Amino acid sequence: MALSKDFLWGGATAANQCEGAYREGGRGLANVDVIPHGPDRQAVMRGTRRMLEPDGEHFYPAMYGIDFYHHYKEDIRMFGEMGFKVFRLSIAWSRIFPQGDETEPNEEGLRFYEDVFRECHKYGIEPLVTITHFDCPIHLIEAYGGWKNRKLIDFYKNLVTILFTRYKGLVKYWITFNEINMILHLPFMGAGLLFEDGEDQTAAKYLSAHHELVASAWATKIAHEIDPENKVGCMMAAGDYYPYCSLPEDVWAAKGKDHENLMFIDVQARGYYPAYARKQFERMGLDLGITEEDRRMLREYTVDFVSFSYYSSRCITTQEGVGETIGNAFKGTRNPYLKASEWGWQIDPLGLRITMNSLYDRYQKPLFIVENGLGAKDELVDDGHGSYTVDDQYRIDYLREHIQAFKQAVEEDGVELLGYTPWGCIDLVSASTGEMAKRYGFIYVDRDNQGNGSMKRYKKKSFEWYKKVIASNGEDLA
Repeated sequence: MALSKDFLWGGATAANQCEGAYREGGRGLANVDVIPHGPDRQAVMRGTRRMLEPDGEHFYPAMYGIDFYHHYKEDIRMFGEMGFKVFRLSIAWSRIFPQGDETEPNEEGLRFYEDVFRECHKYGIEPLVTITHFDCPIHLIEAYGGWKNRKLIDFYKNLVTILFTRYKGLVKYWITFNEINMILHLPFMGAGLLFEDGEDQTAAKYLSAHHELVASAWATKIAHEIDPENKVGCMMAAGDYYPYCSLPEDVWAAKGKDHENLMFIDVQARGYYPAYARKQFERMGLDLGITEEDRRMLREYTVDFVSFSYYSSRCITTQEGVGETIGNAFKGTRNPYLKASEWGWQIDPLGLRITMNSLYDRYQKPLFIVENGLGAKDELVDDGHGSYTVDDQYRIDYLREHIQAFKQAVEEDGVELLGYTPWGCIDLVSASTGEMAKRYGFIYVDRDNQGNGSMKRYKKKSFEWYKKVIASNGEDLA
């Protein structure tokens, strides 16, 4: 079977990486605002360096992004020109509830997103909205400890009730939490977690994750009650683990790493903690405080689809002396059979097909590829006709091979796939490094790592290529 005629082609962004205007429209401060560019970034993202307000020593790229807040009409027009059927974006929680725990929302924030969604529909673009793409209001961290506190479930329920009610008829595709498994790797960025000396960090991460999983179930329930047309998905940072070799210990290590990531989606898509997770919690002596209502909510309100990011497969070994690589915050063993990007992310198109088969075999729910792309250093050059462009053939090659892979998963393996939204369809701030130089988009934004630039937008070579791909429903990839 070929791709469906209503296959959702588009692109993906996140509020904290593109929106900017962090103090405009009544918005409050969030965790993502105070993650600096530079050598302290990783420690802040991991929650081991406390930073809850900006200082005069660091540059905070998420505060400004690419100023989508003021450029959204221009940007969405360009997405429409490419033929987007869907645009994945996220809500900044602190734009709707500046503190996070108010009972009444900020009207300016609600109106901004309503304007964005209406602008999308003007071009026939369906919004795909991530409710929480790492954003957590600073007040919720200072007053409650972030997602470590069960009270955040109720604050999240209030947020989603407002969103589903206000945007009924404007948005029908929702994702509850972006890359929910990132809480294990970058817990401050992922869920606003800070750790005290001597605190059991692993226990805190899983407790926080449980609260998010319960909140996700509530969101699914509320979404379907407010509008039965709503489709709610979960989302993970995906990529199957390969054993470095056929050594049984390597195979077992890969299985364990897959379980670590799949546990979250097992709960959201199947409705319960799998046996391997329960046994792990027993060994850790971990009490998540799971109530009977929690179990009922998880069981009765599973997601409608499973969405995921895929940039690379992963590899692991139990042997010493094997080189390491990194991709999307996941350290692993270097796979000697794969090439890598300029940032060391290994490139594996077949791994996308393998990952899709793993997920579809496991869950039997529609899949949605909501992030995939190549971060690269692009050079803006004069095209000789008075305008500027980027010859990003390397990005076209990367995307072509991954599109071919997911088409094979659909056409030859029978995987059900709703759509494809390549990451950073317009250049934006890199989540992992805070850089603008690590570019993903079809559209170049004149902005550098220190925040300098005109913010002008320029079409790259990949812009016209992707426009052709969409128009042919993936048939013309030349």
